[in-house]
Amino acid sequence: MRRARWLRRTIIAIVATVVLVPLVVLVGFRAAAWRRESQTRANAAPKGGRFVRAADVEMFIQEAGPPDGSPVLLIHGTGAWSEIWRRTVDTLAAHGYRAIAVDMPPFGYSSRPQNADYGDDAQARRILGVIDALELEHVTLVGHSFGGRPTMQAFFLDPSHVALVDVALGLDTTKVASSAAWPVRAVLGVPTLRDGVVAATLTNPAFTSRLLRGLVADTSAVTPARVAMFQRPFVIERTTASFGEWLRPFITTTEQSLAADRARYASITVPTLVIWGNRDSVTPIDQGRDLVRLMRASSWAELAGVGHIPAIEAPDRFNAALLSFLDLNR
Repeated sequence: MRRARWLRRTIIAIVATVVLVPLVVLVGFRAAAWRRESQTRANAAPKGGRFVRAADVEMFIQEAGPPDGSPVLLIHGTGAWSEIWRRTVDTLAAHGYRAIAVDMPPFGYSSRPQNADYGDDAQARRILGVIDALELEHVTLVGHSFGGRPTMQAFFLDPSHVALVDVALGLDTTKVASSAAWPVRAVLGVPTLRDGVVAATLTNPAFTSRLLRGLVADTSAVTPARVAMFQRPFVIERTTASFGEWLRPFITTTEQSLAADRARYASITVPTLVIWGNRDSVTPIDQGRDLVRLMRASSWAELAGVGHIPAIEAPDRFNAALLSFLDLNR
């Protein structure tokens, strides 16, 4: 009897430890994020950029080049912001193009929508909203990684030239939701737990370098300056909560948008460019080759020894490939 009580107490203690210790750790990360996220986006944003009204949000943009230059709109992927395109923006501007890099919410300094809608259509309409606000014509859209889906959604809504960089379109995936195990869905469904996980990973400055190293083939590209660049927006109010609102549908749902319709890609007739790093472990190069086969009118640029972020891993080669395409179709 005494042994049974001892065993029961021991089991309860073990279970409590297993459950409570991670919770305490997550609460600690969330508290640190709450203290860090103390600035308004307007105060924290780089002074060289500006905000424009785009659909339901205020989009932060950075631009360079002559106002009458052929416009190129650069759309980043998950966790990044407009500054990831700095070398590309400066290079395009030096060659006479009007380069515009945007912050796609919830990332960077753009405002976050009140309805927390980060679906392909909502994001695409924000991209088109920037084009309308700036009164741009004959725009070339350049989408990277998970920014590729809203880029293509915008393209199908209003066709223009397009360049796709290691894009994550999910055209070979039919049941994304089933890949998220029920414990993951359960955790992401509880805001407190979800925000704790986000604070421990995506918005945790101590984790940024590790995340970036997992995306590139050449880890020397992950310099302290680049790590600091990715971290700069972490000080904005509600960053962790907004990332959490974005993360849940991103992981647990399958969106049926124009951008996810494989058959549509075969109908594209305008000039397109697909740029891919052949050592990309996030969106393997076979996905890029498949995309080129689908889009019969497309051009292909394969960057040897490059991973998922060509714009920072091999900026000179990436910019040269993009410029060649732009000059040919100006």
